[in-house]
Amino acid sequence: MLDLRAPALPVDRGEPLDDDAYVSDFRTRRRAIRHGESWKLERLQHFEEKDSPTRDALRRGDWDEALRLFEARREATQKAAEEDRRNGSPFHRLRVVEEPLTPYMQWELHSLHVRAEAGHPTRVLPAKEVAAAETDRLLPEFVILDNLTFYEILYTETGAFESARRFTDPEIVKPWVTYVKQAWAVAEDIRSYFERAVVHLPPPPAA
Repeated sequence: MLDLRAPALPVDRGEPLDDDAYVSDFRTRRRAIRHGESWKLERLQHFEEKDSPTRDALRRGDWDEALRLFEARREATQKAAEEDRRNGSPFHRLRVVEEPLTPYMQWELHSLHVRAEAGHPTRVLPAKEVAAAETDRLLPEFVILDNLTFYEILYTETGAFESARRFTDPEIVKPWVTYVKQAWAVAEDIRSYFERAVVHLPPPPAA
């Protein structure tokens, strides 16, 4: 178990962002990064996503179509990874996983596996590894850009995006950078996890 408590996150010091403001701010800051690391940690085991044909396929129970669409994105995903390498701006994705996998998680792990094969650094962390950080609540869903800007991503009870909060104070951001790096260090590359725990599973039910 990762014996490390989560840092403080004083919500009153974060700047609220609605969907459009978050997307715009994220894209602007992400494009500007040169020679800096970014991180994304996902904790919830089910999300609702809009404007996603692959997610719609899972919702319909069309597993073959979901997998086909993942493959169709492979070339674009590789190009994005190559651009990250040219800019020296890797975007690390850390996925906390509970077993047995939910249908959504099985779907997302297939997506993340394709991304990892295309060159995006991606690791999996069993939920038990973050238990010390979850004595009061689950870890937040978050993104850190360039080790400087922390976004807490907020979701409804059904897993739909609700809003975000942005933090830029180094006193708040730096401890979270330390935490996610330590979590990353004990996590497993998604490619080995996928071969052991995901690839053999039957198609999930619609979700």
